[in-house]
Amino acid sequence: MNKADLIITGGIVATMNEKFDLLNPGAVVVKDGLIVAVDHAANIAETWQADETASYPGHAIIPGLINAHTHAPMTLVRGLADDLRLDVWLMGYMMPVEREFVRPDFCWLGTQLACAEMIRCGTTCFADMYYYEEAVADAAAQVGMRAICAQTIIRFPTPDATSYDEGLELAQDFVTRWKGHRLVIPALGPHAAYTSTPAMLQACAALALRYDVPLHIHIAETAQEVKDHRAEFGMPIVPWVKKQSIFECKVTAAHCVHLDEGELHTLFHHNVGISHNPTSNLKLSSGFAPVSRMLEMGLAVGVGTDGPASNNDLDMFEEVRLAALLAKGITQDPTTLPARQALAMATRLSARALHIDHLTGSLEVGKHADIAIVDLRTLHATPRFERDADSVYSQLVYAAKGSDVQHVLCDGRWLMRDRVLLTVDAEAMQAQAAVIAQKIDHFLITREESVLSKLLAIGGVARERTFEVQVKVLLNDSVDVIARLTEAGIPVLNPSWRRQYDCYFLFNDPDHSRIRYREDELLKKNSEIEDVDYRLTLTGPVKEREFDHSILLSRSRFDAPANRSLRFYREYFQPNEEWEIHKERRRYHVRYGGTDFAVNLDRLLNPDLPGVFLEIKSRTWSAQDAERKAELIGQLLELMGVQEQELMRREYVELAKEAARLKRV
Repeated sequence: MNKADLIITGGIVATMNEKFDLLNPGAVVVKDGLIVAVDHAANIAETWQADETASYPGHAIIPGLINAHTHAPMTLVRGLADDLRLDVWLMGYMMPVEREFVRPDFCWLGTQLACAEMIRCGTTCFADMYYYEEAVADAAAQVGMRAICAQTIIRFPTPDATSYDEGLELAQDFVTRWKGHRLVIPALGPHAAYTSTPAMLQACAALALRYDVPLHIHIAETAQEVKDHRAEFGMPIVPWVKKQSIFECKVTAAHCVHLDEGELHTLFHHNVGISHNPTSNLKLSSGFAPVSRMLEMGLAVGVGTDGPASNNDLDMFEEVRLAALLAKGITQDPTTLPARQALAMATRLSARALHIDHLTGSLEVGKHADIAIVDLRTLHATPRFERDADSVYSQLVYAAKGSDVQHVLCDGRWLMRDRVLLTVDAEAMQAQAAVIAQKIDHFLITREESVLSKLLAIGGVARERTFEVQVKVLLNDSVDVIARLTEAGIPVLNPSWRRQYDCYFLFNDPDHSRIRYREDELLKKNSEIEDVDYRLTLTGPVKEREFDHSILLSRSRFDAPANRSLRFYREYFQPNEEWEIHKERRRYHVRYGGTDFAVNLDRLLNPDLPGVFLEIKSRTWSAQDAERKAELIGQLLELMGVQEQELMRREYVELAKEAARLKRV
């Protein structure tokens, strides 16, 4: 009689091996954390005895589910900013909060909370990509879960690295110290093509090959990502990533929603695993991955929840069910992705996609004892038909819920028995999470009270000189002010011709803030576009005080490159009013009285107003300097022959409002 540590018997054993062997009743024998026998229960009883025998009639004994892609610490931002587009959600809320709060203790707590949730739903292994990944690894190891932990590397500063060079050093240190751990596999996590440089990806590939560790990356999650990549690099994402030697490594690509046939073949030929994340893709409206085609081609397609901030749970039973139903709906074929194959995606295929199918993913001799035991006697799973043995897969995929999981082992260690967590104090984790939630709430509430704070939160803001002195004049078309300046001996320099499309966001906050989004086209003499610049400018009230000749002293300005779409800023800032101004601008620079001035001649196209508007402006840094420059501008106006009645006290936004009012009348 062979001796073992544990025999699990009495239920239907769904091995999820290549043959999809079912044993009813079956038994699994565990010794030293490994599966040493899988057979019919009667055969096991004749040949094995163990220190403990656990019998579960009416249950399904299955491999522990494998979450092929998540960001576990983001349990602490679950539900923070829902029902937003991916870019607004990520850049406007997640990243600012992460910069403010993400530290090792945040990641450790968030991961422990995630592990508790995953165990409750039968998950024994997860692939993670986040910051301070060593804290994630430590939390998972303490709980007793298996994890592939990818240290995130991004080309711009992150919570744990000021540059991608520092991120690479952090990743290398993490890999060297955790490689060989029984439960945790360290990995590299270059976030995505659009957050990487070629040099960064090449360095990641070299490290992954040097240490023989996996590499996790997001690929083609959104249509906009694919469109922007083609515009910038002139090729699809997959061949571009391939050029950086990434696919020489053991790669898992998350999402892969918007790929063409050629890209799928490239992934197949390089043994790239794919993590399909149906709930997240639906919730963020990212699209529908061609899962049925991927499986038809032989790609290893696993299932992941993505982070709990974009899902918003870690229930793999829910994810598998949705994956199956979604594939049927997309193909309009009810035979697509049957239940057995869907469950394989959450077990053996997820393991293969993560390059760990030699360790886990099926109940086979030699693999680690990662096991979930599911009660099939629940009301919502009743009745069970015996005619078709495969009906157990239908029960598990279409009827079972995460809450039906009664017992969980990982590496032969009980993590949950009778729904009681044995290795993590979930209640304590919840109490600590509530404290952090209060702090995040306070941070965002305070931020939302100030337009400037929201602008600073998305980065790239530079404060300009404190004041701007300017005057605006309405001229008739026959006045040539530039010729008059030249005749007066004043040098006119650097002329340019521009088309400017301005969108003003107006806010009813105490500062009466306004943000201008500008698309500034620099034109050649033949009116072709030479260059385009996108800027975001925040100002306070248009006018703080007036000098002689109605020269305005404007408040301080904050400028930032507008590297996101107008739609993004509209949805992120949510202004009270929005006004568009389109104009052609002739810009000149003059030097007068030892001071530089910008001279603009504008013709308004929207609203369509007659005449030409002259602007003279200069930046300044003190009230005294402003008064001096105001006096010089007055002298320039005299040289141009501008009359007092031609001066304007209204800005273009006010003119647009007046034009709209008259149009309505």
